[in-house]
Amino acid sequence: MSAPASSTHTPRKAEVRGASRTDHSPSLPALMSVPEAAEFLGLSRASAYRYAEAGLLPTKRFGRRVYVVRARLSDLLESNDAPEAGAA
Repeated sequence: MSAPASSTHTPRKAEVRGASRTDHSPSLPALMSVPEAAEFLGLSRASAYRYAEAGLLPTKRFGRRVYVVRARLSDLLESNDAPEAGAA
């Protein structure tokens, strides 16, 4: 028995995460956690937090939580001004 077809499709979390990482689409969250940014960049979680604390990652704080601003991270990676890995 098949489910009725729906005219609206809401992407599940897994579908959204599979989208292009440099896409500035409104369907992607504007912020990502530091561990998500670490995975995205191929860094360890500890290194990502060190880079965030040193100001090498574009972050936004909400209370005690630290988030990486996705659009600014993408812009940073696309620019020639990206910090070197040994800078922290």
